[in-house]
Amino acid sequence: MELFIVTAASLLAGFVDAVVGGGGLILVPALFAVYPTAMPATLLGTNKGASVWGSAFAAWQYSRRVDIRWRVVLPGIALAFSGSLLGAWLITIVSPDFLRKGLPAILLGILLYTLAKKDLGHKHEPRFSGRLEMWAMAFVGLVIGFYDGFFGPGTGSFLVFIFVRWLGYDFLNASVSAKLINTTSNFAALLLFVSKGFVWWHLALPMAIANVIGSLWGARLAMKYGSGFVRVMFIVVVSVLICKTSYDAYFK
Repeated sequence: MELFIVTAASLLAGFVDAVVGGGGLILVPALFAVYPTAMPATLLGTNKGASVWGSAFAAWQYSRRVDIRWRVVLPGIALAFSGSLLGAWLITIVSPDFLRKGLPAILLGILLYTLAKKDLGHKHEPRFSGRLEMWAMAFVGLVIGFYDGFFGPGTGSFLVFIFVRWLGYDFLNASVSAKLINTTSNFAALLLFVSKGFVWWHLALPMAIANVIGSLWGARLAMKYGSGFVRVMFIVVVSVLICKTSYDAYFK
């Protein structure tokens, strides 16, 4: 029964994560609820061991249908890997608890801004070009990659919002770029967990298969229905993230 529950959660997490990020919001609490006595690092490592494959397949699915400018994205991918490793290393010596109380307020600001700007993310009009866009992407990859390795909640949503608001992407193109960078930061964190033996592969493998199925489904729907669908999903996921992070920060 435990395997069925976490596998079903992984399927749903893969779907949500492929569209707009935030799959960890579903899968991580499911793992902690089903295995309350397990070491947190083991459950987090198992989550990465499953979710990284769904992210990778979603990114591959997007790359077949959406025009990805690899020259722009690759610097962000490279620095996301470095930033995530640095963040994952730092969490071994510094607690991220100081971030918990401020996170709900940041997410609430993002939600309110998105709701107020009805046309936000509907048009793909990049604000930068050439080297400036590459540097902007690299900066986002480094900062958010570090955040993902160090703390993590809302990483995909932060990436989508930054690409839409700062770089001028529409929600679909923002989701594609976010997926590529988030896959990289997840993989870097997974390497650290594997090196320390914090992955239950007997759970991670069936969960990975379910996560891939959910991710392919989510990516297909996102490409079929476009930025409007992704925007709605973004609002829903950020709203749930606000509730979840508020509970974790103030009521646990």
